[in-house]
Amino acid sequence: MKVLAVSLKKGMIFDIRKYSIHDGPGIRTTVFFKGCPLHCWWCHNPEGQDLRPELVYRASRCIGCNECVKNCSRRAVSVLSNRISVDRTKCLVCDDCSSVCSSDALSIAGRLMDVEEVVEEIEKDQAFYEESGGGVTFSGGEPLMQPDFLNALLVECKQRAIHTTVDTCGLAKYEIINRMGDKVDLFLFDIKTLDGRIHRRYTGVSNQQILRNLKKLSENGSQIIVSFPIVPGINDDDENVTRTAEFVRSLPNIQQVNLLPYHRAGIEKYKSLGKPYKLGKIQPPSTQKIRSIKKRIEALGVKVAVGGG
Repeated sequence: MKVLAVSLKKGMIFDIRKYSIHDGPGIRTTVFFKGCPLHCWWCHNPEGQDLRPELVYRASRCIGCNECVKNCSRRAVSVLSNRISVDRTKCLVCDDCSSVCSSDALSIAGRLMDVEEVVEEIEKDQAFYEESGGGVTFSGGEPLMQPDFLNALLVECKQRAIHTTVDTCGLAKYEIINRMGDKVDLFLFDIKTLDGRIHRRYTGVSNQQILRNLKKLSENGSQIIVSFPIVPGINDDDENVTRTAEFVRSLPNIQQVNLLPYHRAGIEKYKSLGKPYKLGKIQPPSTQKIRSIKKRIEALGVKVAVGGG
């Protein structure tokens, strides 16, 4: 058995999903890091935005036993109009309520894990990686917000010859990305929009460093797939699509662009976290619209796939 080089390092993880087929090549295990410097309005993993653990309440699962109310010493959980109500200003995310919830209506998103725990989960499916050309994908949230922990995991995976993918929004000091670049077999790198004003409005940050990082990463030889979320009325106009395709075409080592059509699956997650969802009226793009965008990008000589494939 191999000894872990940095077993004391810990990171905040909110999920580990097995048998993923949309987060890189082959069958993969995807490890979701908490914390992200962007707050995209269309984010479908809002539980990954905050670096701290969060209480999740799924009302549809509640069976009304009220054990959570009895067990909450802070009185953050109560019954209001015959429904469970969570006062998040009082909640300490202590697990007292979720530990007695038999229906899993209450849970904690985020827990500290050490390198050994995560690697043990990844190794369980190594046979599937070898058969399918898969591996592990580090996603989030944003894994680069926990660089030491990510780097430690990458070191252990490379020692075990496990294919590594990092799914990133690209916002970090380039020194951080460059330090672990030789341990990453593939980057899934997001481009939301090339319009700086629109990017800041809908993500909360500038896109300048993101685009510089992508350019440097590609020029330094890293293998990259660009992820392009298509959000109607925000970044699906012809001008942005063309500018994005031209920018990608100008870079070396870009394998393809993955179009990721906006969907509404994250809305219930926002409710479960007590957070507002800002794109409630926007509907997913039509199949015809996605085909049109795909055709426009391909016409500029860029390989395109729809979804994570």
